[in-house]
Amino acid sequence: MSGPRRTTGSWLSGARAAGADLGYPGERMGLPEQGPGAVAGYGRRLAALVVDWLVALLIAQALSAALHWSPMVRSFVTLAVFGVIAWLATGIFGTTLGKRIAGLRVAGPDGGRVGLFWAFERTVLLVIVVPAVIWDRDHRGLHDRAANTVVVVR
Repeated sequence: MSGPRRTTGSWLSGARAAGADLGYPGERMGLPEQGPGAVAGYGRRLAALVVDWLVALLIAQALSAALHWSPMVRSFVTLAVFGVIAWLATGIFGTTLGKRIAGLRVAGPDGGRVGLFWAFERTVLLVIVVPAVIWDRDHRGLHDRAANTVVVVR
């Protein structure tokens, strides 16, 4: 007689290990699997976020030094500067400095720029952070889903 059957392997290993074919990220949206227009991976997005955050931190640090703000005020200013930069750069150019360096851009459902309104919605949700750490199988956070955007390779 054999021991108890192991049933945890399939759900702990993910849907792909259980035999489900989910396709590649972006396939449901009609995006290519690789190259320009393909959904950006987590590593490049994280690198872009770090660059954008460092830019905001440097600006906030300069303002803080000039205006003698406390560290707590500087932290809020850093977040606000990050939000304003992300909103305007994404809405106007479709990319931030960090995304530009990483070779990424934010696209709307038609592949074009998202505009200031949807960029604002996306940025507000991104600054809240929680929606940004919940992803779907197309590598879109809740902030991307709410604004109907996707981060793609340039």
